[in-house]
Amino acid sequence: MPPAFPIKNLEQGDIDDLWNLVRDGRHETEDAYFERAFEEQTESKRLVFVCRDISGKVVGYVHYNRFPKYAPFRRFGLPEIQDLYVHPDYRRQGLGQLMLDHCALQAKADGHVEIGIGVGVMSGFGPAQRLYARYGFIPDGAGVTYDRDPVTTGELRALDDHLCLMMVKTL
Repeated sequence: MPPAFPIKNLEQGDIDDLWNLVRDGRHETEDAYFERAFEEQTESKRLVFVCRDISGKVVGYVHYNRFPKYAPFRRFGLPEIQDLYVHPDYRRQGLGQLMLDHCALQAKADGHVEIGIGVGVMSGFGPAQRLYARYGFIPDGAGVTYDRDPVTTGELRALDDHLCLMMVKTL
């Protein structure tokens, strides 16, 4: 990947740029999402990596969560990649893989041999599902989760962003 897309840790001054990015890309996030993420980063609970184009415009971001909510990842001490997002105008240029690489390097630097990720199961997540499979992620074998809690046989859950398949990759 050319250096035209540098990735750096989130700084407080990036927060407005991230809000502009998600508004422009019509990517829904919770109120105070980036502010909370920055606070967790200052506490070393997570890192948020911000990707910019050559002009300095923020075009994507990804979270590297050292303390994931998903119990199996916590139990085995796995960090989790979360909310990888690339603005629609910049997709299919390798930025998703670039940010996955960045997270994998961080996991190795933190002494991990595996890393986790969750992906939505609806069709809108198809490109992410394919990217993660190409990158070497495989299902963790625990089935589908809803908001990172296991879904049991016969249980009814909404088909939304919280219904995910959790996956792992050996680094």
